[in-house]
Amino acid sequence: MKISYKALQSLIEINHEPEELGKILTSTGLEVEAIEKIDAVKGGLEGLVIGKVVHCEKHPDADKLSITKVDIGEPELLDIVCGAPNVSQGIKVIVATVGTMLYPTEGEPFQIKKSKIRGAVSNGMLCAEDEIGLGKSHDGLLILDTDLPIGTPVSKYFNLEPDYLIEIGLTPNRADAASHYGVARDIKAITQKPIVLPSIDSFKLGTQNGTIDLLVEDTEKCPRFCGLEIRGITVKESPQWLKAFLNTIGVSSINNIVDITNYICHYLGQPMHIFDADAIGGAKIIVRTPKVGEKITTLDTKERTFKGTELAICDANGPMAIAGVFGGLNSGVKDNTTNIFLEVAYFDAAAIRKSSNTHGLKTDASFRYERGTDPNMPPYAIRLAAILIQDLAGGEIAGNIFDNYPTVFENKVVSLKYKNVDRLIGKILDRTEIQEILKRLDFELISSTEENITVSVPAYRVDVYREADIIEEILRIYGFDNVELSEHLSSDFFASFPEKEAELSVFDLGAKLAAMGFNEIQTLSIVNHKANIRFNDEALTVKLLNPLSEDQSEMRRSLLFSGLEAINYNINRRAKNLKFFEFGRYYEMHEQEGVQKPKEFKILSLFVTGNTAQESWQKTNIKSNFFFINQKVKEVLMLLKIDKYEVEESKANSLAYGLSYKLNGKVLVNVGKVSAENIKAADLKQEIFWAEINWDLAFKSYRTNHVFSEIPKFPDVRRDLSIVVPKTISFKEIETLARQNEKKLLQSINVFDIYEGDKLPAGTKSYSVSFMLIDTEKTLTDKVIDQTMNKLILAFENNLEAIIRK
Repeated sequence: MKISYKALQSLIEINHEPEELGKILTSTGLEVEAIEKIDAVKGGLEGLVIGKVVHCEKHPDADKLSITKVDIGEPELLDIVCGAPNVSQGIKVIVATVGTMLYPTEGEPFQIKKSKIRGAVSNGMLCAEDEIGLGKSHDGLLILDTDLPIGTPVSKYFNLEPDYLIEIGLTPNRADAASHYGVARDIKAITQKPIVLPSIDSFKLGTQNGTIDLLVEDTEKCPRFCGLEIRGITVKESPQWLKAFLNTIGVSSINNIVDITNYICHYLGQPMHIFDADAIGGAKIIVRTPKVGEKITTLDTKERTFKGTELAICDANGPMAIAGVFGGLNSGVKDNTTNIFLEVAYFDAAAIRKSSNTHGLKTDASFRYERGTDPNMPPYAIRLAAILIQDLAGGEIAGNIFDNYPTVFENKVVSLKYKNVDRLIGKILDRTEIQEILKRLDFELISSTEENITVSVPAYRVDVYREADIIEEILRIYGFDNVELSEHLSSDFFASFPEKEAELSVFDLGAKLAAMGFNEIQTLSIVNHKANIRFNDEALTVKLLNPLSEDQSEMRRSLLFSGLEAINYNINRRAKNLKFFEFGRYYEMHEQEGVQKPKEFKILSLFVTGNTAQESWQKTNIKSNFFFINQKVKEVLMLLKIDKYEVEESKANSLAYGLSYKLNGKVLVNVGKVSAENIKAADLKQEIFWAEINWDLAFKSYRTNHVFSEIPKFPDVRRDLSIVVPKTISFKEIETLARQNEKKLLQSINVFDIYEGDKLPAGTKSYSVSFMLIDTEKTLTDKVIDQTMNKLILAFENNLEAIIRK
């Protein structure tokens, strides 16, 4: 749930900064998950001040320009050249000082710089409303009528000072806090400051008679329904204060009428809906259960069919809205609407939840109605909405307020014993303090004795039924931190954060490798002498003192050969397309504490051979290759969140060619094609690709925490280059050089073709490379893209002897 700090301040006096207020709310059970500064308009009008034109004369070399001297409250007047037709001496204007970044209503942002215009120095800019993002008018300067001192920030004049978004992780039981008013009630209970709701004293009925009749047929699903007709309104853009409020809580501004309904919903927690009165068939509103098969086209232009279990607001022709969930397209407010009917109701929570689930609709209204709203709020909310509509859209109230409320809700009455309060809280609280806390939470004290009290629960607290619920309310306001821990408590009662578990990580990664199409194998760690003889330095071989046979006389020094045996076994049984992985160990003799002792090394081994996928009508066979297994290695490292490594050509004797991934100078991965000698020794005839990942090093290096970044709001751009370089130059060198020369915009670089042939100069090859560019702050322009690519081309030419083929 999103709350505006400024809107809270309009309800209750707050003497705390947003961060401190966040801690207070969290202590009451309204956990604050984030606090974010929100500018009412882009840039927050920063750098814009109120200035006064003290001198104005025509520019000698330009008929449409004027040279002005402007006072902004500093020792020296500013010389500013202005082209507005309404500039004149004595007016108060908006001044953008040098260095200010302006965010116009249309077009790209730009910075104010000291300049010369037709030979005249200009140290700033006098602004029209569209130039600072406050509107679309460019007829002339925005002239201010104010007594504020010269030099005052413009944000203060427009009351557009920054707001703060307070995001609360609202638990399902706290329906009472699903609004600014609800949050203010908790602040009142803590700070004991009074809440001041907007006055509705100015509400007055008009002289016109109403034209709409109301009938509530289903009073079980709709226990209370308030309605009001207003005629002669004007639908237009909302004022800045209302748009700023909606902007802070992430709601788009539509028009003044729709925005008022969203304001009431989020400010008071009371959903409401407004109908175009002229679109109400038969001038009659009927609140009823729709018939099975009745249809409605909702505001999202989708036609929906009623199942007969919902509640609908209908006219003489049929349903106009799914009550408490979503309005209908045909009866909604349009740009040319002049007469409206306001609906503010209290609906049964279970009925709205059923309607919402039936049609798969989750809206701000259903979110609140499903959890339970205040049955006493509609009369106040409809009057406040009417006042706002008349202030922002004009119009006159027609007829009286409908208030269909046949059965008045009685507050729940709950008794609690003081001994149970003491027992559940774990501390004996002063009885007077208990009663005072409940009063601050709007619980009415009915009776009191030395042993217990009886209270009336406010209607909006739909979650409070039992004695334990009341005690929870007392505790959260008293403060969990104010309940001391007993000195007899042991730390064994508290959970600790678990360490990384190697076995759990193996299981998790194994499941993900299986999802990639790999099958797990388990091979013996004991091998014959021939399997180890291929390794240098025989002194490192761990030999068994009492081998069972010659075939099982030594501990393996690699998982390669036992893996090749498994591949041989499967190929001989006509399974030629294989992808294997194995978590295993190899062993070597190493000096430990001055003595040669066996040491084990944990390894993740990957094997790929044959085709990567079976042929089908959609695709032909794709043979395994180095690039396939190398990509799988990268995916494994990505799953382990290991991204800071160096890559170089592998020197492993067991590979014909390949790459080594190094982490802090240590080999993390060797990946490549198994050498022909080893394939022949295993009695195999097809290519085998193998990767060996040092699991000890990988497990030690992988991160359990997740780092997320916001998805860019602006589009990326692709540019391709064909780069001819000497044959000795690898793609890695091209990638490294590109990232060194462009660190901000270069998102990714990929080679999609390599060519060597007689069409190129001798001793050269061509890489076809794609570059993905993105700016996280704005849309890239052709000028910036060209500058970036030219910088990369120059780096390739100067450092790699490259020739760029257009």
